Amino acid sequence: MAEKKNYYEILGVSKDASEDEIKAAYRKLAKQYHPDLHPGDAQAAEKFKEINEANETLSDKQKRAAYDYELAHPGMGGMGGMGSAGFGGGFGSDFGGFGDIFESIFSGFGGSAVHRDDTGEDIQIEMKLSFMDAAKGCVKDLSYTRNEPCASCGGTGAKGGKAFSVCSKCGGRGQVRYSQDTLFGRTVRVGACPACGGTGKTITEKCPDCKGRGYQRRETKVTFNIPAGVDNGSYIRKRGYGQAGANGAEAGDLIVVFRVEPHRLFKREKNDLYLDLPIPFSVAALGGTVKVPDIDDTFDYSIPEGTQSGTVFTVRGKGLRTRSGTGDLYLKVFVEIPTKLSKEQRKKLEEAANFELKQYEKSKKFADGVSALYGKNPY
Repeated sequence: MAEKKNYYEILGVSKDASEDEIKAAYRKLAKQYHPDLHPGDAQAAEKFKEINEANETLSDKQKRAAYDYELAHPGMGGMGGMGSAGFGGGFGSDFGGFGDIFESIFSGFGGSAVHRDDTGEDIQIEMKLSFMDAAKGCVKDLSYTRNEPCASCGGTGAKGGKAFSVCSKCGGRGQVRYSQDTLFGRTVRVGACPACGGTGKTITEKCPDCKGRGYQRRETKVTFNIPAGVDNGSYIRKRGYGQAGANGAEAGDLIVVFRVEPHRLFKREKNDLYLDLPIPFSVAALGGTVKVPDIDDTFDYSIPEGTQSGTVFTVRGKGLRTRSGTGDLYLKVFVEIPTKLSKEQRKKLEEAANFELKQYEKSKKFADGVSALYGKNPY
């Protein structure tokens, strides 16, 4: 038999954790491992599924009670195991005792309010950033439309946030009990009161501003200080700027996910930058100084004589400067050969051709190889 998962450990709470503690732990982990923030990550998806499974059990009083019993009595086989192991395997006089335990496990333990999660939904928005804004950091304004908690009633939907009366159906408990006699005794199920939605109170006078909804549809403007070094898939969370919660509960969060546009010159890998650097044939042969760009400006870089096309130079500390450190700049050199020559330039190159060929070690070895095979000089 597979070992039973410990839902308390999965959520990171103690066995005597309150409803609010379980709810807070679940919300934190669910947002951390949400598949939208980890596209293609199977491990994160499995963790998200496990977190939801744990919350579904521990946030429900009936399921939590049954789960706690099974956790304390492994191998009992659930309710059936309880019947055979704890009551001798028969009904008779033990039937009543079985019914009592069955009822106590599923009764909600004395009528405390059932679990409700009225927190508003999160809003996720994609924001495009230029390469330089992402690399250097910037300040951006974002406007979007959401269900904003009504300021007049505090999101409760009641005039002034106070026009309530005790729910007549549940007596203010927020829950109702449904009992049923079965072969195994009386079972009691507890659910949210349908009249008040589990709040224990009903509105006597609706808020005139939001018409009792608890929210108003409005455009919201948020300013973000975006740190240097954000990349594709990076995100910022703004607490309480999502959709309004129900019955005065807290609003959800705003999650802004960044999409960084490519740059015409630079390529990026973490904090390092990569640049293809074309240099004239003369600089490659004779050496010289060239202007090289970085994310702030340009700087002088010395190219040694005899530099070959494809050579990579590393410039320390010229990459991105972020909280995690400073990267480097990698220059990959491409020697540019002139395509149009004047008569004078062409003549000079032809005069130097024989001399140059003797200087090119690889070309000389290649020519010698061709001559040995076919008796002909390829040049």
